[in-house]
Amino acid sequence: MNVLVEVAERIALVTLNRPERLNALDFATIDCLQALLDGFEADGEVGAVILTGAGERAFSAGADIHEFTGSVRAGAAVAVRDFVLRGQRLTARIERFPKPVIVAVNGLAYGGGCEITEAAPLALASERASFAKPEIRLGMPPTFGGTQRLPRLAGRKRALALLLSGEPFSPAHALEIGLVNQVVPHERLLPAARELAGRILRHTPEAIAAVLASATGGLDLGIADGLALEAEQFRRVAASGRLLPELEAWAAGRGRGRAVSPAG
Repeated sequence: MNVLVEVAERIALVTLNRPERLNALDFATIDCLQALLDGFEADGEVGAVILTGAGERAFSAGADIHEFTGSVRAGAAVAVRDFVLRGQRLTARIERFPKPVIVAVNGLAYGGGCEITEAAPLALASERASFAKPEIRLGMPPTFGGTQRLPRLAGRKRALALLLSGEPFSPAHALEIGLVNQVVPHERLLPAARELAGRILRHTPEAIAAVLASATGGLDLGIADGLALEAEQFRRVAASGRLLPELEAWAAGRGRGRAVSPAG
């Protein structure tokens, strides 16, 4: 199977499982990830998703070039339809997913593997990880959103240095430019990802989804529209019926937030 799934303690561990191809993203793998995310969104037993790669060498080395070459051979329109738009739909789905997606980068994250990392709201990297935007070496730009998300994360000049050179960069540099949240020892990668997911899952699904939607959706908005989005997300949480019991439990000293100061 191209993708392995294990669900425990409300966390879905999704493993790209083509280690002999450095977990390259062929069409079937991309479609499988899309279908899994659809299922996880509707599944109340899944509160967070961790995405990693099988084997010791790669998270994902990017698109399956052999398959992609066939699409290009069939013409630009076919390649855009079958490859570019398919990959962009996946990264957009990860970016806008209403439950936290944590990428655990266990090795190479090149091309599409790096773009998935860019799209995910949270990412941890093993100290053995390596990142690259190598598409330019093939004579093409990134196609799964890398020309758009990396400049937003790293700033235009730092992103262009990576996009135009195609050279690999270290997990320490990935941390410096905001591509990952933390670099950890290799053997701590999945435990650290599970611990992060656990800290998030202490909170209500409605609040988690509201934070994700507000923070991600607001990136492309002016401050006034961003504040309106924030207010709309609060309205949704308040209307869900879950907020008032949480506030009352907090006031009575029983709530999830009893160790923190009240908002004001």
